[in-house]
Amino acid sequence: MSTNRVYKVIFSSQGEVYEIYAREIYQGEMFGFVEVEEIVFGERSAVLVDPSEERLKTEFANVKRTYIPMHTIIRIDEVEKEGVSKITPVSGSSSESKITSFPGYIPPGGDSGKK
Repeated sequence: MSTNRVYKVIFSSQGEVYEIYAREIYQGEMFGFVEVEEIVFGERSAVLVDPSEERLKTEFANVKRTYIPMHTIIRIDEVEKEGVSKITPVSGSSSESKITSFPGYIPPGGDSGKK
C-alpha cells in the first residue's frame, strides 16, 4: 500500500467551487468539519502561470491545516497524483448571488421557539 496518498477535495465557498489536493484528510475532533492537511500544488513551469492556482497558493500559503464544513464538500477522491488546483465560479453566479447553504446542524433539545 502506498504511503504517498493524494486526495482531491472539491468544495464550494462563497459562490465558487474550489478544487484542491492534499495528502491528509480526515474527520477530526471539530464536529461537522473535515480536516485537510498538507495541501499540495503541482510543480508547473514558471513560464505558464495559472491565475486560479496562484490565487489558491496565496490563500493557503501559511495554512498548516484547514477545516472545511462537511455540507460544503462536493466530493473527495483518492487520486494517483496531484493535478492543477483551481477555483471556478458556480455557473450562473454573479457578484450579487451567492450559494445558500443547506441549514446546518441543530442540536437536540435546543430552543425550538416553544414556550
